[in-house]
Amino acid sequence: MDILPALPTFLLFFGASVTLLLTPGPVVLYIITRSVDQGRPAGLASALAGASGNSIHVLAAAFGLSAILSTSAFAFDLVKYIGAAYLVYIGVRTLLTSKPAEAVAVEPQPLRRIFQQGLIVAIFNPKTALFFLAFFPQFIDQSHGPDVARAQILLLGFIYVCLGLTTDSLYALASGTAGKWLRGNRWFMGFQRYVAGSIYIGLGLTAAFAPSGSRK
Repeated sequence: MDILPALPTFLLFFGASVTLLLTPGPVVLYIITRSVDQGRPAGLASALAGASGNSIHVLAAAFGLSAILSTSAFAFDLVKYIGAAYLVYIGVRTLLTSKPAEAVAVEPQPLRRIFQQGLIVAIFNPKTALFFLAFFPQFIDQSHGPDVARAQILLLGFIYVCLGLTTDSLYALASGTAGKWLRGNRWFMGFQRYVAGSIYIGLGLTAAFAPSGSRK
C-alpha cells in the first residue's frame, strides 16, 4: 500500500515545510549564536541536535496521532482544526510581541556539550511539540486506519527532519560569516518576527481551508 499522500498534498507539505524551516526560530537562533561564537563546527553540531530533537517530536506525533485516530476519526479531524487555529494564534501573538526575539546567550563549550544543549532547546520548546501535532494531521490519509496513518507521519516526519537538517546546516555555514552582524542587528531581529508571524498565520489558514488528506 502506498503510504505517500497524493502528489498535490505532498507538494503542499514540502513547500510548507521548507517555508517554515527557513523561518528563524529558537533553534535557528541558537545555531546562529553558536556559529558566531565558536565557528561552523559548533553551528553544525547545533543543527544535528535540532534534527535529533525534531526526530523525537516526530515519533511522539506518530504514535500520539495514530492513537487518536484509532479512537475516533472525528477526534482526529478535531485535532486538525484545533491545530490550524493554534498556528494562526501563535502567528498573531508573534506579530504582536513588542520585544524582538534575541539569540540565546551562551558560553563557549565543547562540541559534545553544544549538542546536548541544542537537543534540550529542541525537545523542550513547547511550540515544536504543538506544531507537529498541528501540522502533520493536515497531510495524513485517515481512510486506511491508524497503522497507515502512523507510517505516513513517520515518512513525512523523516522528510521534514532531513529538510530541517539541510536548512539548519546552511544557517550554520552562512552565520559563521554573517551571523555576528545578524545577531547584533535589531532591524533583522524585528524583521524576522514579522516574517515568522505571517508564515504561521499562512500555514494555519492553509491547514484550515485545504482539502482533507483523506482519499475516501
